[in-house]
Amino acid sequence: MHIPKNFKQNDPIQLKELIKSYPFATLITHSEQGLEASHIPFYLNQSSCNDVLQGHIAKGNHLWKNLKDKSEVLVVFHGPNSYISPSFYPTKKETEKVVPTWNYVTVHVNGVMSFIHDKTWKVNNINNLTNHNESGQSNPWSVSDAPEKFIQKMLSGIVGIEIEILSMTGQWKASQNQPEQNRRGVVAGLSQVSGSDSQKMAAIVKDY
Repeated sequence: MHIPKNFKQNDPIQLKELIKSYPFATLITHSEQGLEASHIPFYLNQSSCNDVLQGHIAKGNHLWKNLKDKSEVLVVFHGPNSYISPSFYPTKKETEKVVPTWNYVTVHVNGVMSFIHDKTWKVNNINNLTNHNESGQSNPWSVSDAPEKFIQKMLSGIVGIEIEILSMTGQWKASQNQPEQNRRGVVAGLSQVSGSDSQKMAAIVKDY
């Protein structure tokens, strides 16, 4: 991923927070069948010595048959993003030398992926994923709320995936290349746009 110096995010805490806040990612793999993109929610497990991404796919998904175990993969996590109109920039009135762009936050993870069939591991994975994503609910659902036989049947239909993280790269494109007056204009403009991503991006631009 090409990252201009102004937009590079090196803080591992912020990179991991984005992964935890936006766990639904694109897994990009390459096998003899060619390139493939899979869309999977991941759990960032930080309980061991090395951080790992954990998730699962349907057993009917041939990815686990087509891809060799311990293959290198790329996982892309997308945070808030928003269109930036030239009309947000005060310098538009002064020079008219402005163009549209797009602000966004993203994290790329390079790692080595393993396929896991162990039932205990898969139980832990669905519990971790569920507990993490239900934490914001007023009445959180738990795996134990479902009948045990039903859960066991569902477990037989999935294959676990675990990705050992080799590197993480972040890009926070938040108008850092604009003069201060334009940055204030972006914050004001995005604040008037409906949609949570625009509001979140306004807050990110304001913090930089």
